[in-house]
Amino acid sequence: MMPLPAGHAPRSGRRLAAAGVGLAALAVPLWAVGMTVWQPLTEPVGPWSERLPEASTYWARDLRFLALLAAVCGLVLAGAGRRSWLTPAVLLGGGALAADVAVDRADPTGPGATVALVVAGWLAVGITVASAVRRDGATGVDGPRRTVGPADPHRPVGAAGRDRAVLAGVAAVAAVLALTAVLTRSPTGREPALDPAALVTALLLLAVTVTGAAAAAPARGRRRLTAATGVAVTGGIGLPLVRLVGPADRLVPAALLGAALLLGVTLLTRPALPARRYPLLVPVALLAPLALWHVASLVSAALSPGAPLTALAGNSPVGGGDPDVLPALAGLVAGLGTALVLARTAGVPGRPGHRPAPPAGGSARPANAERRYP
Repeated sequence: MMPLPAGHAPRSGRRLAAAGVGLAALAVPLWAVGMTVWQPLTEPVGPWSERLPEASTYWARDLRFLALLAAVCGLVLAGAGRRSWLTPAVLLGGGALAADVAVDRADPTGPGATVALVVAGWLAVGITVASAVRRDGATGVDGPRRTVGPADPHRPVGAAGRDRAVLAGVAAVAAVLALTAVLTRSPTGREPALDPAALVTALLLLAVTVTGAAAAAPARGRRRLTAATGVAVTGGIGLPLVRLVGPADRLVPAALLGAALLLGVTLLTRPALPARRYPLLVPVALLAPLALWHVASLVSAALSPGAPLTALAGNSPVGGGDPDVLPALAGLVAGLGTALVLARTAGVPGRPGHRPAPPAGGSARPANAERRYP
């Protein structure tokens, strides 16, 4: 394979960058609508309101935080999992959280405020992308392409400079966050805006899941396309069905859907596993996210991490002894834990054990050789 001229990236790398930035851009209007349209629906009116906040009252905030996490994941995908994009994306997430609290305190409403927030969010995404591109240049990355050096022959950055381990991890995290979105509830469960808001957020995170899994796959072709389509169809049908179930009965179908999504992600990103690992995948994919989500939720209920954010935003505190939990935080912790457990069970994509090591005394395999091995 002939080297590309400077400034020319592989077509697949450009597509991934465009898809990742596009997903991050789509998360911005979702966040803005959550702030200006859905958030006012959750806030009690007046200091002596008869409707005091309870647990899950501020569901709009939970969905906004999930939208911000989708934007961060999208930018990580745009950079193909490279550290030069990972750091700016995480910094954007932290800054966006602080901005969310400040904007929430200002209580913006109306179409004008929505448009202004969308423009500001897109500007922040654009600045982050520009910063990541500069970091690419400073670290010697030519677009989304990088050569694997002899000092690190097993670095999983293949033909398009992709870190397959990070991409597979992002896909697993986004899958768990999609389930968190579709499980979002309110004290009554009857708010007209809640179901559409939760479902749109979940579908955005599903798109992140499918994009990350497809990008982390070791080979191109019809097999990868078929597997990615299967994950997309499973989630596209399963998420609305889970949402149709009553709030008290959603956990079991959500766990089954999560297992199906995570199995699809794992088999797509690691198609050639040792036979002994396959029997472990189903119980791990079914139980790991459920158990980790429960543990994270219990810790969140004990610590009530949403209380200081509620106070900083100038909203009424949750009363009645109910905790002010952050489901998005619990979902993020459960997603990261699930990604690590799956990596432990199925192996890390692109790392030794998933592809042959270079012969002793020989040179490192070329970057594009990753296409031939899982």
